[in-house]
Amino acid sequence: MASMLTLRSVKSLYSLALAEGEGVGTAYEYYAKRLVLARWLASLRPPRRLLIAGLPEKYGSSLDLFLLAQDLAATELVVFEDRPWALEKCRRSVAAAQAIGELTRIHPQYIPVIEMGLPNELTGKFDMCLGSEVLQRLDGIGRQQYVSSLAKLAPMLALFVPNGDNSSHRTISGLSGLSLTELRALIELPGMSATCGYVDMPPFPPGLTRSAAQRERAASGQLEELAMWALGQYARAETCFPSRWRRLHSHMAYAFVYRPARTYQPVEGD
Repeated sequence: MASMLTLRSVKSLYSLALAEGEGVGTAYEYYAKRLVLARWLASLRPPRRLLIAGLPEKYGSSLDLFLLAQDLAATELVVFEDRPWALEKCRRSVAAAQAIGELTRIHPQYIPVIEMGLPNELTGKFDMCLGSEVLQRLDGIGRQQYVSSLAKLAPMLALFVPNGDNSSHRTISGLSGLSLTELRALIELPGMSATCGYVDMPPFPPGLTRSAAQRERAASGQLEELAMWALGQYARAETCFPSRWRRLHSHMAYAFVYRPARTYQPVEGD
């Protein structure tokens, strides 16, 4: 089956990163995540009702997940979050993206919740739940409740978390993380199959920042455009990197969880 996702470059994703106040590192992250998501989704029925289960702890507003919803022609997109300021920041980021012609075919619903692990304010069912840079800010019980709650809401989960084995998160990005082993333990759910791995391995550490002026210059400079093209080729080679290197240098770990059901069977053929 062909990819459900539109073809985007690191350069084209940079406009989304700028809309949420981020830079090239975020554009690279989005590109790398889209590669692994495209491979996973290619064998599944297109999900239409999507839930973004929380917003990033620190960097950006996960606009790549909103782009994913647009690519999938989502009929419903709901975002829940327990920090009102993060929801407001996300609204502004989406509006900034739409002002430059991005994300114009989605209409998110924003729902504040009291507790991330038990989002009792949500009603109804979804086809897929997505979360990026959320799990690491919850305590042990909260993490398990979060995953269990999402598994009850949807048969497909796609979760990304800062890689706890990358020491640069502690020294530069300021984020805590989960090791791949810890993430695997969280998503071992009855009746669900899971795929886990590492993603987002650019040739620079997580949390590296540039000034707003530098970010704007990168949007138009030919040298920066060439560098972003090279980053795209580099991202495509991530799966070829040695496993030990990926464990220590990947910025993120991911888990894709799927509950087989009659209406969500893998598609045979193209």
